[in-house]
Amino acid sequence: MVGNSKGGTGKSTTAMHLAVALLREGHRVGTLDLDALQGTLSRYVESRRALSERRGLALPQPSHQALAAGDRARVEEALVALAADCDYVVVDTPAGESALSLGGHAHADTLITPLNDSFVDLDVLARVEPDTHRILRPSRYAATVWEMKKERARRDGRSIDWVVLRNRLTNLDAHNKRAMETTLAALGKRIGFRVAPGLTERVIYRELFLLGLTLLDLRDGATGVQLSLSHIAARRELRDLLDALRLASPAHRAAARVGGVDPQAPAA
Repeated sequence: MVGNSKGGTGKSTTAMHLAVALLREGHRVGTLDLDALQGTLSRYVESRRALSERRGLALPQPSHQALAAGDRARVEEALVALAADCDYVVVDTPAGESALSLGGHAHADTLITPLNDSFVDLDVLARVEPDTHRILRPSRYAATVWEMKKERARRDGRSIDWVVLRNRLTNLDAHNKRAMETTLAALGKRIGFRVAPGLTERVIYRELFLLGLTLLDLRDGATGVQLSLSHIAARRELRDLLDALRLASPAHRAAARVGGVDPQAPAA
């Protein structure tokens, strides 16, 4: 599950790239958009299907569902439906706090929180003293995740692997970047997440969204997008991210099949 109470952190881009990466590894993948009113992930999937039909491309496609409203029970129903035919489900959530978002968090095996690499966005995890960067207290979102972790443990005895991505990184080794690294490491130990490398800010992500493509599709050649050195570097970042998430390990796949909303549920 890709979740963050703030918008503009690259949740939908991250979700789509994860889904396509798992598809290209041979897994059956479902995608669930819990922000159907905004519909960013849904538009991404629709654009992908349209491009495949228009150009006759055999692009791997996820099974997709979207919810615009409802309670946590509707989220569980959607996950059960997708679980019937999928090995993995990738869930995209809206900004803010809603019943749909809480429903997704409560059933996550892996919770991925993209975070713009800035102290402005760090506020979603904790309040930090501006001069010393000392952690004052966890944020409301961090407290919500903690409650969802406890709920998951009570329900089936399993834990949520919470991973924070330092997204939209710059190539500059600035003082602010080093300070973020130190603060996140300390905060992760305090509130229970691990940090993984995210995706560098690149124009290509906005261009690919309009086509419904991901970086992993550019190797096909027939997409019409020229592969550059920058794209190759970006794909390496994505591979590092996938390795850090440990989604494709045999142990994780085995665990996924006995957790979640029913005994046959996929990782979410």
